[in-house]
Amino acid sequence: MNQEQRSLLLHAASRFPAPLGVKFSYGTSGFRADASLLESTVFRVGMLAALRSIQTTSVIGLMITASHNQVSDNGVKVADPSGGMLTQSWEPFADAIANAPDPLSLFQLLEDFLNKENITLGTAPAAEVLLGRDTRPSGMSLVEAAKQGIASIMGASATDMGVVTTPQLHWMVRAKNKGIEASELNYYDQLLTSFGCLLEYSAQGNCSKNVGDLIVDAADGVGGEKLVKLKTSLSLLTIDVRNYGDGVLNEGVGADYVQKEKVVPRNFGPEDAGIRCASLDGDADRLVYFSVLSNSNKIDLVDGDKILSLFSLFLKEQLEILNRHEDASKSYQASLGVVQTAYANGASTDYLKQLGLEVVLTPTGVKYLHEKAAEYDIGIYFEANGHGTILFSDSFLAWLENRNNELSLTSKGSEQHTAALRLLAVSKLINQAAGDALSGLLLVEAILQHLGWSIHKWNALYKDLPSRQLKVKVVDRTAVITENAETTVVSPAGIQEAIDAETAKYPQGRCFIRPSGTEDVVRVYAEASTQEAADSLANSVVKLVDQYLGSTS
Repeated sequence: MNQEQRSLLLHAASRFPAPLGVKFSYGTSGFRADASLLESTVFRVGMLAALRSIQTTSVIGLMITASHNQVSDNGVKVADPSGGMLTQSWEPFADAIANAPDPLSLFQLLEDFLNKENITLGTAPAAEVLLGRDTRPSGMSLVEAAKQGIASIMGASATDMGVVTTPQLHWMVRAKNKGIEASELNYYDQLLTSFGCLLEYSAQGNCSKNVGDLIVDAADGVGGEKLVKLKTSLSLLTIDVRNYGDGVLNEGVGADYVQKEKVVPRNFGPEDAGIRCASLDGDADRLVYFSVLSNSNKIDLVDGDKILSLFSLFLKEQLEILNRHEDASKSYQASLGVVQTAYANGASTDYLKQLGLEVVLTPTGVKYLHEKAAEYDIGIYFEANGHGTILFSDSFLAWLENRNNELSLTSKGSEQHTAALRLLAVSKLINQAAGDALSGLLLVEAILQHLGWSIHKWNALYKDLPSRQLKVKVVDRTAVITENAETTVVSPAGIQEAIDAETAKYPQGRCFIRPSGTEDVVRVYAEASTQEAADSLANSVVKLVDQYLGSTS
């Protein structure tokens, strides 16, 4: 590192001192904290993003958001060249620089990392980082801190995409690195075109018929203003967008609130009974549906597990049609995999397996789900909280494009040709870079139209098993070590056998524990045939955790 670069780094870093007594940790959501504590961290993540761009010779993304957290919080996370999350191998570096106590310590960490990763500054090609932020008031100053961090690396430049949803920024990074136009307008065009194609090839043949009314709770976040913009071009779908800036972000609104509390969000009530409703979260990367119960503030929730089931059912159907009567030389036995975590309701897993689908579990966290889904030709993952997407392999899409071209010449308009067109449209509509509430919502609407289903018929695919989640404060959460996608405890010795013995007492019982990734608690999840049984099982296992690990309460 030359003297000019060294001086630039040290001078810039001195303007963003680290807060005293705060420890930052980069997780699935990047760094999150009270916004007042984040300037130095965002500055340093700006530096990291520039270095990542130099190393990969690709465009990198940096998003300022705290998703479904309260409005006084904020956060920062990095999008890799694929549009996916920052590679896990760089997370320890992110932690180290965020917690460096002073500019000299930061400089030493950077120099050591540059040597380790063989990154040379000064001679490297120019770096580019796309910046985005949600609607939080603290976002503007944090974007400026990120720009300063990026500018402290010679040859690096920032492109400010303005106020965008988190999935939009991930999509832009992926598109830019594929050589595709990557503006917000391009994003809308791709969604609208592929949604129109799916409606055109609907099995109901109702491409000119309005697909019905939908009410969307936008969490008073960035997704609301984007959906209002998008809906002006949706002539076949009538959307009533509520909670898009007139209230407090994530306060009594949003997918996280609706999914956890199972009550109507603000500005919804009994008059909405029977109408299809959906809820986005604060940065529009989660989506859940619901219907309001008559004369009540309670809802029938249609969560991420049900969205996963709907998508799986549709894609399986299209693959079967495509391969029907196909000779071996032309068929492609695409692998279709469904990826869940142990938190997925057991009834959803059973339903998917009954469809004949391959279902695999991963540890909790989007990075694990996304990585596993990428192993399939078509990989679908969703969490119950409404975060998920569908991934298509390049090899399958290349085959599908070729097959579609063949079918358009030999049997245009046939069932097989239409199935190929639908699959291609899904691959363009769904945001393969990250979970995206806007693209997910349009795909749900297109599939419901294709099947001719109401939200009630969709929700009746299976009945969720009653469940209960609890957490136990413990002295040391790292004492709990799990395997088999967090469903089996291997340490402390004996606790898994005790959990198994307790679980066996309850019909359809299932229970697991796992250490929290963010706080000194152990999380307990239990399912059983009745709510009373699920509650009893969860409370019994809490006592076992106290017994084996010692509680701080």
